[in-house]
Formats: sequence, C-alpha cells, structure tokens
Amino acid sequence: MESTWYGEGKLGNDLFGWGGGSLLPSTWEGKEKILTLINVYCPHADPGKPERLAFKMRFYSLLKIRAEALLAAGSHVIILGDLNTAHRPIDHWDAVNLECFEEDPGRKWMDGLLSSLGCQTGSHVGPFIDSYRCFQPKQEGAFTCWSAVSGARHLNYGSRLDYVLGDRTLVIDTFQDSFLLPEVMGSDHCPVGAVLSVSSVPAKECPPLCTRFLPEFAGTQLKIHRFLVRLKDPVFRHSALKLNNKTQVQMHQNKARVRSTRPRPSQAGSSRGQKNLTSYFHPSSSHPQASPNLELPSVGALMTPKTSEKEVMTKVVEGQASASEAKDEKKIRTSFWKSVLGGPLSMPLCRGHREPCVRRTVKKPGPNLGRHFYICARPQGPPTDPSSRCNFFLWSRPS
Repeated sequence: MESTWYGEGKLGNDLFGWGGGSLLPSTWEGKEKILTLINVYCPHADPGKPERLAFKMRFYSLLKIRAEALLAAGSHVIILGDLNTAHRPIDHWDAVNLECFEEDPGRKWMDGLLSSLGCQTGSHVGPFIDSYRCFQPKQEGAFTCWSAVSGARHLNYGSRLDYVLGDRTLVIDTFQDSFLLPEVMGSDHCPVGAVLSVSSVPAKECPPLCTRFLPEFAGTQLKIHRFLVRLKDPVFRHSALKLNNKTQVQMHQNKARVRSTRPRPSQAGSSRGQKNLTSYFHPSSSHPQASPNLELPSVGALMTPKTSEKEVMTKVVEGQASASEAKDEKKIRTSFWKSVLGGPLSMPLCRGHREPCVRRTVKKPGPNLGRHFYICARPQGPPTDPSSRCNFFLWSRPS
C-alpha cells in the first residue's frame, strides 16, 4: 500500500502500528474468517471553511488505511454509515448544475476505494464495492439524505450519502441484497441495509481492538464527566476527605447551637406562628372588639329632600361625559396595544403559484446576517416539476 499525502502530515502504511496479528484475536487459528464491521460517520466539509475539507480528507485517509490493514490481516471488512459524499452523478439530484462534480476530492477518494459498478466484470480499481450499486446499478432517485429545512423529501430531492461497502470477495460471495428504506421517517437520513448469506461463529475471546479493552471502559461504568476531569493524588484525596468530614461536623454543631438559641413559637407569641391548614375551616373562638367612639348616623341624617329636576339633569350629563371619556380612553389603550402587538404579518404571494410565502432568516455570517426574507412555501424539488418551489424571493422591509 502506498503512502498518502494530504495537507501537512504524511499517512503511511505503518500508521499506529496497525499490522497483521494485532488486529486479530490470539486464539484465531485461521479456520474461520473474521468479519470486521466499521460503522462510521465521516465529517461534513463546509464550502466556506477550507480547513474542514482538509480535516475531512485526512479522516478519509485514516479510514482507508485502517480498512486496508484489516484486509491485509486476513479479515473481511464492511464499511457502512454516512460517508457525506455522493459518489456518482446518479447519486445526486442536481449533479448537472454542480461545477467540477467529478473533481471533488471526496469523490476522487471514493474512486480509489471502490471497484467499478459491475460485480463480476469491469476493471479492478479499489478493494471495496458499493453493494447497492452492485444490485441496482441504474436505479435513479435512490437517495438517503434530504434537506429538512426546504422539505425536499416530499419530492425526493436529495442525494445518496449513506453506503454499505464490502470488500470485493465478500460482496460477490455472500451478499444477497442491498437496499434503502426511504419510507422510514424520523431523520433527514434514511436507513440502509444489506442481506448476507453467512453463518456466524461465536468468538472465544474479543479481539484486541474491541472497545471493552480501552482504559476508559475498564472496571465499572463511569459517568461521562469523569473522562473530562483529571484525577487527584490518592494521598491528597484522603486528607481532603478527612478535612471535609471535620468541616461538616463543625457546621452541624454550629447549626445545632443556632437552633437551640431561637425562641419557640409559644415563647414568641402564637400570632407569629404558622397557622395550621385546618384552622381556616373552623370559626374563630375569639370575638372581635368593637371600635371605640363609633357613632351611627341617625335616621334623620339619611333622609334628604327631594332632588330638583335641574340637579338630576346635571348628574345625567356628567355621567354621559364620564362614560364618553372612558370609551375614548379604552380606544386609546386598544390602539396602543395594536401598535405594539400587531399580530401575524400578512405574507406576500409568490409569483409562481400565487400562494402565501414563508418568512426565513439569514443565518450565514455576512452583511445580511439576521435579515428576513420571503420565499415560496412549497417543498424544494426539480425545476421542471410544477409542484415544487418556485424561485420567488423578496427581502422583508424593516419595521
């Protein structure tokens, strides 16, 4: 295997000492064939961040080196998961409009990893085969990922980023089918799978690369934050534990002294104590004292002479004026709250379908960050599909 160069580092075939016997269990006698399953998520490369592309390609190189080292050690290998690259134009909904589709570094890496589409024929390039294209070489619209923001899944406007790759011998001899499950919802990706005709033999012991042998998983299961905290010296921890116990005992004694010096409710007066809930459901036993020097008006004082007609009219006019002022004040309050809480905005109509648009916000860093705009509310789809989103766009006016 040749060494691979990318970025500043050199990745060789002796990386981390991944050679022959270290990848297989010590009890392996060569009678059975080891099958190694690599379930992986490959990083996404943001077009606006070149350093992400460099990181992604280094990850690809490490994945290829690991898989080829396992093959060289005598194991079958399956790579499955989200590789974050649509390999062929048939695997992407808009490959025709993408510039330099074939020149993408991720697609070139997959060209070197995979053999040609035919299982039995074709030139042998890479050690692995795309199992889905082996069984469905010309199936169009076979996508596994769609944009959740644009609703592209409704019109199957996506790409195939998830794969089940197997080494050439394994796919030809044991694979019976490879499939996608786009009807399974719950994510912007759908599951992928394959059917193999093999019989599994339980291993006598786990291989050295099993995660159970990692130091982090030795002994009892730890909490995740323990992996991020540096352990202290045992002597220091023992002394700190003693000091902590003494401090807790001293604090407990101080609290006991404070409680003993506080007056009890009976000493401080029953009026300040907290009442029982049942006391609210019984009549009070104490009689309230009458206020002193309280004089009741005489009956004669309550009697007034007959009000004149002029006074009655004056009171009616004053009442109508106060009612009118109350209505005006209510209108002012209503108009104020309407100006503050204007309610939902009326959406403009898109020109393609004459339907209400949806309001979006610019989240990409730049001069328009945070601005609002309107687009067609329909899901994204092929431009030739009349039921897909039209190209209407309108900036929202600042309020």
